Amino acid sequence: MNTKKTALYTGVAAIVLTAGAATLAIQADEPTGSSPAVATAEATGPAITIYKNPNCGCCKSWAEYLEANGFKTRIIETDNLNEIMKTHGVPRELASCHTALIGDLVIEGHVPAEDILAYLKKPLFNTIGLSVPGMVQGSPGMETGRKENYQVIAFTANGQQSVFREHKDY
Repeated sequence: MNTKKTALYTGVAAIVLTAGAATLAIQADEPTGSSPAVATAEATGPAITIYKNPNCGCCKSWAEYLEANGFKTRIIETDNLNEIMKTHGVPRELASCHTALIGDLVIEGHVPAEDILAYLKKPLFNTIGLSVPGMVQGSPGMETGRKENYQVIAFTANGQQSVFREHKDY
């Protein structure tokens, strides 16, 4: 090989090695255990206050699920969930094991994060909340290995209800 080609290959190799080192340095600075997209979501996601019974594990699992999906969670433990639901207009038949608030929006039960975000982008007229009534197997926070079809119900202050989303065909 002539001297000019050797110098060219040596120069290209140096550039490739330098670029590789820069990539490794950038990767080393990234936080472990989360991708940049997750870090951004955590920094900009909606704040949600969750009222739950201190002894309920599925409520804690739902809160962790929301955090993993970019929500900023605040948990308030209470033995008086019925009063919280009543204060915020949750119809008795839509009750679940925890009640959460994003501003004035009421989230009752194991509502999926993507449904909450979709509602926040395009709220239904005159509704005050979303609910997954009861404790549905397979809903977020209720991952027990069994999955049931379920609906996310939107509700108004006077108790009217409509299906916001359906989760079925597991």
